[in-house]
Amino acid sequence: MSGSPEVLVVGEALVDLLMGEDTRRPFACPGGSPANTAIALTRLGTPAALAARFGDDHFGDLLLSNLAANDVDLSYRVEADEPASLAVVSLDADGSACYRFHVAGTADWAWTPDELPARLPGTVQAVHTGSLAVAMTPGADVLGEWFTRQHAERTTSFDPNIRPALAGPRKHYLPRLEALVTASDIVKVSHEDLAWAYPEQDPLRVAERWRRELATTLVVVTLGSGGAFALHNSGTVHRPAVSTSIVDTVGAGDTFSAGMLHWLARHDRLARHRLVGLTESELADAVDYATAAAGVTCTRPGADPPHAGEVDRVLASVPA
Repeated sequence: MSGSPEVLVVGEALVDLLMGEDTRRPFACPGGSPANTAIALTRLGTPAALAARFGDDHFGDLLLSNLAANDVDLSYRVEADEPASLAVVSLDADGSACYRFHVAGTADWAWTPDELPARLPGTVQAVHTGSLAVAMTPGADVLGEWFTRQHAERTTSFDPNIRPALAGPRKHYLPRLEALVTASDIVKVSHEDLAWAYPEQDPLRVAERWRRELATTLVVVTLGSGGAFALHNSGTVHRPAVSTSIVDTVGAGDTFSAGMLHWLARHDRLARHRLVGLTESELADAVDYATAAAGVTCTRPGADPPHAGEVDRVLASVPA
């Protein structure tokens, strides 16, 4: 698909090295939470752009070519001098992904203010960010300030996607996390994220505090096989996960974020003044769509988001 981007995603594009049954032969898959989200958006049918720093190596070329093949607008890319970042991915018995990162001196974390767009066209309804790029300094500070400025102009969306090995001490990470939540209209957060950030607190109480005290319009807490809760002024809904055969969970959360943004865009609920009027019924439908999209991603290896028709078929198969 093509067209002026409706969503600008900002953050890392890195390579996942997936360890298969033969651990002597890992295979490289394009990844990075923001890059996965941008691809998922375009596959679902929402034009998206990605602002990322791409490594000056074979892996950087792989990432660029994969994004271009998926119709992601790369007008805001930075072709950096540093190499691409790597994530070595191994799987637990249930398909849950475990990550080890190789990020020292790599491209994704060295943002400078002049590398981010000072102005965006009016077609961009929302900016989405999250994961490592907003956690790892020095680039995280630059991205955080830029994202906060965007909040004054358009809808902002955030997925913490916390990687504890790279987040640093919790007491230092929490102020950064809550500043980004405050600058966001939409936050999608996993129960694992909340368990790490607030280990003694009930996840839904944290989400409700974010909504009430940090003025976030929509907070969605994903629970893996337990489905998802969504909290909005119109109400709180819980929707079940779609039953599926899990190959791995790589990219599932990123696809969920894209599914939410896509549903909101297609139903004219993405602009901030429209998002606040979301009804409880619409909230449930949006979560169902995002959950179905994430479920499809779990049925195949690596971050391989679905196209819209695949999600539609899943939703059609679910009993009313």
